[in-house]
Amino acid sequence: MEITPWFWVGFNAFVLAMLLLDLLVFNRRAHVVRMREALGWSAFWIALSLTFNYLVYHFLGRTAALEFLTGYLIEKSLSVDNLFVFLLIFSYFKVPPQYQHKILFWGILGALVLRAAFILVGAALLAKFHFLLYVLGAFLVYTGVKMATNAGEPEIDPDSNPVVRFLSRHLPITHRLHDDRFLVRQDGRLYATPLLVVLVMVETTDVVFAADSIPAILAVSRDTFIVYTSNVFALLGLRALYFALEGLMRLFHYLQYGLSLILVFIGAKLLLSEVYHIPMGISLGVVGGILLLSVVASVLWPKPQEDPV
Repeated sequence: MEITPWFWVGFNAFVLAMLLLDLLVFNRRAHVVRMREALGWSAFWIALSLTFNYLVYHFLGRTAALEFLTGYLIEKSLSVDNLFVFLLIFSYFKVPPQYQHKILFWGILGALVLRAAFILVGAALLAKFHFLLYVLGAFLVYTGVKMATNAGEPEIDPDSNPVVRFLSRHLPITHRLHDDRFLVRQDGRLYATPLLVVLVMVETTDVVFAADSIPAILAVSRDTFIVYTSNVFALLGLRALYFALEGLMRLFHYLQYGLSLILVFIGAKLLLSEVYHIPMGISLGVVGGILLLSVVASVLWPKPQEDPV
């Protein structure tokens, strides 16, 4: 079946409706998201993603369904690193738990728009310039190796963020929070609150992560609808996943090495595509197997506790 413009209109209308339902109905008031609520929402988004995966299989066929599931798993697993950085940002700025959901909501909404642009531009370039496939493959191998060798905790330094510096030069920033507001007017002058600075940090951090995740999914499928929808479903469940894994993210210390292997595998697959085509079913098995092994290894061989200073 051919992807018509109505597929795009219908999918984006559905996503917008779900976001409005989330913001205006279920999370209208700022509150602390407990583990039970986070797990319930995580299960809901995963079930919704798998339901959509079945619809892809029914209407677009087995290959498209496997591409969607592989892309979804890759984006979901790469987002764990994203979540860990979000946790560091919230800790650095001492953001109260009841305001974190709102920041993540607007941060992910912005990420959806930015990634849609990345996907459309990237897919158009790959369709026009075939040699970029090999550039993309080499980039993924390099990124995977770099991820494995730089496994330490990232540093959070707002002063080195060019977007934050631009914001602070053009808009004064208050020294305290004003409930969950991003902007506040004082003495007739508009001020940014620390929450807006945190939102800017979250958005720019996601742009950096998109530089890894979007090429990885484009390497799995060049169907822009499949790449876009798998990315969107992974992002829609990101907030719930953050609150569900907030206390567990540091336990999966081997996951970063698993992710690096996945990026190297996908990059190698692209580089060898003219010599040998790896079936999508095998690719899905490799990605899922590496993720499972890295999580199991993290549980079996936990990270040793650091001695107190």
